[in-house]
Amino acid sequence: MASLWRAATGQTDKANDYDGVEFWSNPERTGWLTKQGEYIKTWRRRWFVLKQGKLFWFKDSAVTRASRPRGVIPVASCLTVKGAEDVLNKQYAFELSTRSETMYFIADSEKEKEDWINSIGRSIVQHSRSVTDSEIVDYDNKR
Repeated sequence: MASLWRAATGQTDKANDYDGVEFWSNPERTGWLTKQGEYIKTWRRRWFVLKQGKLFWFKDSAVTRASRPRGVIPVASCLTVKGAEDVLNKQYAFELSTRSETMYFIADSEKEKEDWINSIGRSIVQHSRSVTDSEIVDYDNKR
């Protein structure tokens, strides 16, 4: 029953997944988006904050140190971000996809949509796990 309550209220088992990100200070991008709910597929307007590879959302735009996000998406886990007007049949819609799910958002204008897609796309590239030199195995040099 507790897990059902957490699911219904948007809470998770983790205390937070902020990894020390000060989402209230100098974010890379902020703005209002309409987001489709994860469990109940209604559309809700939320304030989004993109910072250090995490996309946070809040009920209102007055974000402070004491604010608690309604949710957070680590963008490194995302594979694609792209327009989704044709999928949802809604103007200014875009989608953010991980291996296991696709989340849908609606911006207030075409420019806002493109700006969010570009910002999230840049963040995906910057924060996705890259191969380090120690992980490269050169089979030609091993004798």
